[in-house]
Amino acid sequence: MSDTQSRVVVVTGGTAGVGRAVAREFAKKRERVAVIGRDLGRLEATRRDIEELGGTALPVQADMADPAQVEEAAAKVERELGEIDVWVNNAMTTVFSPFVELEPEEFKRVTEVTYLGAVYGTMSALKRMVNRNRGTIVQVGSALAYRSIPLQSAYCGAKHAIVGFTDSIRSELAHRHSKVHMTVVHLPAVNTPQFDWCRTKLPGDPQPVPPIYQPEVPARAIVWASSHRRREVFVGWPTVKAIYGQDVAPGFADSYLAKHGFDDQQTRKPVSPARQDNLFEPVAGNYAAHGRFDDQAIEWSMQSWLNLHRGTAAAITGAVLGLSALAWKRLHGLAQRDVV
Repeated sequence: MSDTQSRVVVVTGGTAGVGRAVAREFAKKRERVAVIGRDLGRLEATRRDIEELGGTALPVQADMADPAQVEEAAAKVERELGEIDVWVNNAMTTVFSPFVELEPEEFKRVTEVTYLGAVYGTMSALKRMVNRNRGTIVQVGSALAYRSIPLQSAYCGAKHAIVGFTDSIRSELAHRHSKVHMTVVHLPAVNTPQFDWCRTKLPGDPQPVPPIYQPEVPARAIVWASSHRRREVFVGWPTVKAIYGQDVAPGFADSYLAKHGFDDQQTRKPVSPARQDNLFEPVAGNYAAHGRFDDQAIEWSMQSWLNLHRGTAAAITGAVLGLSALAWKRLHGLAQRDVV
């Protein structure tokens, strides 16, 4: 594919939250973007977003927990937009609850959407990419893929599983000398609508653990990862701290989260008795990329910028060190003349 030719990109769970922000970022690059989701109204709204930003849009209704629907969606994308170049596995759901209060069908549904949805998406993408010997699959991971937190056991388990099966497939692709690339972009806490519609059994409304980032921060990293052969990308200092902290002091993290992890994931506002959740059916409403935490959310990450611009960061660091050395040398020379 030439540098000027637009790519065909599939974004699962692309009608709200991080997925919606990712679709918009790809649209800014005038890519051909297929968005997979369950809610027809939000699929149409996302289509308008993409087209207004200069991209070509294809809304596709499908449940990522159903492999037949996922395969049918992939076939539709190739019929209507062309051969798939990038597949972003972003669809997710969760339940905020102590594990002992979860029902088996709730745990199963989170696993089917968040983990198996990524598996089925990867299957459909590789079915097409391997024979062509090109393409990129971006798994949307999380700091919770390495450091689990209380009250989200099903979601944490699913994110751990994504890392495990992706590593396995990487080895298989390397064995084939395949040029298909797989990467995982690990996210921090993000201001998305999931906290308004996820199922919860907590007394207070769910919230992300601060610091909270706007969805455009990870979206830019995901789009960047789609065209750079980086194995993993960490977004935000909290992600780095959680992942490496788990390696260094997992017992301390257990104790810290036992003390703070319950209160930090819920507000003091009681959960409404009329609250709806999207675990089994989509929730109607004009939800987009952002959730209700705009007043707290961070719009830019120094860590993420440095991570995605290592060459520029190294050049700037080298220039600063060089100027510092030159300044020190001149000051040292002036001090010697003063002594003489």
